[in-house]
Amino acid sequence: MNIWHIIRRLLPFVRPYRKMIVASLVLTTIGAFAAQVNPLVLRYTVDTVERLLGEGVGARRSTSLLLFVSMVLFLKEFGNIAVKYGQSMVGERLRVNLTGALAQHAVERILTYRYAFYTSEENATGKLQTRIDRGVESLTGFVQNIFIELMPLFANSALALVLMFHANVYVGLIAFVVLPGYFLLSWRQAFMLRGVRRGLRALREAKINGLFNIIESIVVIKSFVREEYEAGKQYELQQNLIRSQLKLRRTNYTFDALKSFVEQVGVTLVIILTAYLVLDRQMTIGSIMFHILLFNNVSAPIRQLHRIYDQLNETLTYAEGFFEILDADGAVEKSGLFRAEKPRGEFVLEHVDFSYPNGTRAIRDVTMTIPAGKTVAFVGLSGAGKTTLINLLCKLYPPGEGRILLDGRDLGQFDTHALRKNIGLVLQKNHIFRGSVEENIRYGKMEATQGEVVTAAKQAYLHEQIVALPDGYASEAQLLSGGQQQRIAIARLFLKDPPIIFLDEPTASLDAIATEQIKNSLDAVKENRTVVVISHSISQIIDSDVIYVLKEGCLVETGTHEELYAKGGAYFEIFNASARSLNLEKISGTLGRFQ
Repeated sequence: MNIWHIIRRLLPFVRPYRKMIVASLVLTTIGAFAAQVNPLVLRYTVDTVERLLGEGVGARRSTSLLLFVSMVLFLKEFGNIAVKYGQSMVGERLRVNLTGALAQHAVERILTYRYAFYTSEENATGKLQTRIDRGVESLTGFVQNIFIELMPLFANSALALVLMFHANVYVGLIAFVVLPGYFLLSWRQAFMLRGVRRGLRALREAKINGLFNIIESIVVIKSFVREEYEAGKQYELQQNLIRSQLKLRRTNYTFDALKSFVEQVGVTLVIILTAYLVLDRQMTIGSIMFHILLFNNVSAPIRQLHRIYDQLNETLTYAEGFFEILDADGAVEKSGLFRAEKPRGEFVLEHVDFSYPNGTRAIRDVTMTIPAGKTVAFVGLSGAGKTTLINLLCKLYPPGEGRILLDGRDLGQFDTHALRKNIGLVLQKNHIFRGSVEENIRYGKMEATQGEVVTAAKQAYLHEQIVALPDGYASEAQLLSGGQQQRIAIARLFLKDPPIIFLDEPTASLDAIATEQIKNSLDAVKENRTVVVISHSISQIIDSDVIYVLKEGCLVETGTHEELYAKGGAYFEIFNASARSLNLEKISGTLGRFQ
């Protein structure tokens, strides 16, 4: 990206605040004229004092001159304060409003992206947060710099240069010739640092993402005593970051010294030429100070340019990452137009293949029917493709090959939001938001009444545990146990009351009594609904109307529990292994002995 790309991309966000921009331009123009007052007043004062001394006029008779000069300078300073205050306030309001607009647009944009966008390593949580935060910060800083610093500086410089040419063409030429050399150095500096800045961005993203991973994995790290290993990984990242930062600073210091030398060459040439012209009677003594102050105004952007250019390059670097997120058009979740108020829930998969973005093939030529109003179980070893099938049925991923039909219509034709409103999904590990228990349960139906929330909690056998908490339903949900959090997810399901339900190990983190209670509740809610169950618990799958057995992404067996067990195939092996793991022989013996 270059500066013009950024300006074009920012225009839609800045356009609503054009009145602020006009106000900033007016204040900039006033400020540019005000900045030329000091050189003009100084020249007038010096020349007038020289003339009065030549006429033999003393200090007492020059009071009016001193009062006039003082009044002009004070009025100018008061005006300058007002202009700077106005510019600062306009710039700050523009920055704050623009920050909110950019951040909100980024959030709304990524919420439209399909699930695969978030599972990509390139879009890990820490990296996304860095790109958005630093992108918004640098872009708003860029706009503020333009209207608060860059425009006033260059308006001041341009007006001062015009006055220098008007006063003396040769002095004006000195200022005009020095500037290109300075800009050439700045351009070369930016060119040399382009790759360094991109590398710094990648290192910062990796460092922040590494910290996220440490926090999320702290239990595993401590249980395996890997503190030193993780600290070493972060140390290596930090050292790479330090090396890149030092290279950046070293380059900046070198070029800043060269630019400072060029500026001083210009000042020296102005002093020598104006002094010569005074001695040659072509200029008054006051003109020496006049031109030096004007050159000071011309070179003001030069003195600030290295800092502004530095910020601009940082903006270019982080703007690329920010706009890459906004421009991920291929990541936008596709949605059809068909809206079914309450689908029957019959799914038909025809020769479905699917591979994840990393190339892993998860589903291979699967053809199956999930009858409406029936309970279907997916059975298979870990990695067989069970969860992937549910992801496809929820439209979290589109199938790579083949097609999926819902009630006879291609799943891709359904309005995605309308479809998911009719689907209840309970996972093995469900996300619990920061907030109260009530807020988390109500996520299943935002308009639910307090009574409906309580009823859902009772169905999930959670109500009594909630009321026992010090703050009841207002308690922080993330502080609850894993089993209680799982019940919150199940309560959401009851509250949503959808016609289609997907259960992926819904009782995996619950104790035996809670599992039995939840099973009874789920058995009650299954009636007249399409239910797909994934579970390693025999009790969860044995009563299913249809069981599909998967192996390495392929469908290998279909039937009821009795039919599949009688075949003596893959289901037979899985069932017997589950029975042995539960030690059913000893359990049945105990039950027979004491009943």
